Amino acid sequence: MRVEKWLAENTHSLAGRTVAITGSTGGLGRELCRYLVSLDASLILLDRNAERSQALRAELLESRPTASVTCIRVDLSDMASVREATRRLLLAPPDVFLHNAGAYSIPRRICDTGYDNVFQINFVSPYYMIRTLLPVLRERGGHVVAVGSIAHRYSASDPCDVDFSTRKRASLVYGNAKRYLMLALIGLFAKEEKVTLSVAHPGITFTNITSHYPKVIFALIKHPMKWIFMKPRIACLSVLKGVFSPCRGYEWIGPHVMDVWGRPKKKPLRSADAEEQKRIYETAERICRELET
Repeated sequence: MRVEKWLAENTHSLAGRTVAITGSTGGLGRELCRYLVSLDASLILLDRNAERSQALRAELLESRPTASVTCIRVDLSDMASVREATRRLLLAPPDVFLHNAGAYSIPRRICDTGYDNVFQINFVSPYYMIRTLLPVLRERGGHVVAVGSIAHRYSASDPCDVDFSTRKRASLVYGNAKRYLMLALIGLFAKEEKVTLSVAHPGITFTNITSHYPKVIFALIKHPMKWIFMKPRIACLSVLKGVFSPCRGYEWIGPHVMDVWGRPKKKPLRSADAEEQKRIYETAERICRELET
């Protein structure tokens, strides 16, 4: 795949536009930031690790000295941190909010909201931030990009165990959180007229989120994974396309070959029936109302 040709055909200058991106220091996030800065976007880096965020800022400014790059610390497992980061974004709003951060196989715990931390990080916090930012995004004709995952297909949601706190398998817990994120946002934007949404996914690529296997197994598979699956620099192009290509209704953007390899392509999203889609959206709204009280 000729990246430069793809960029010329699918992107344009973002001069005068500000992109806020969560998880900017991860494998996909770092590559996304490099592309966005090269397109003259101003960046707001939203990360839990302030030192890594500042180091990335220095790296981006070294390659693009005239770029505007600011850092806001946010821990998506901590609602106080999420509220403070959201407050700062309300004061200096972006034109594009790109939710890229994710957590897969991490030590499980219940957050102060009462929800499992994987569910909190991947769904509750970003949904709260996006929903809260909608009024200022409307003023700017804004756009939201949410990074989904093919893992959302692994199981249907369970109204008796919303956050899958009783489940043990990491793939199911992560997939459920992504299912909530994707379908709740599609519900939220169903009648939105001034802010657009794209749901995008990179397929399978080699980043920190894939390093959850036991050390012996990971040592055996990491090199084949680098050869078999797309590198983050290529995989993140599906997400980058989401910055420039809004989805309509139940659509998403991802690699065109089995949702794993190849050029980004927009496809129908047929992972849930209307009843489940409605229930997920209503649950998301109820959770946000509880967090606002």
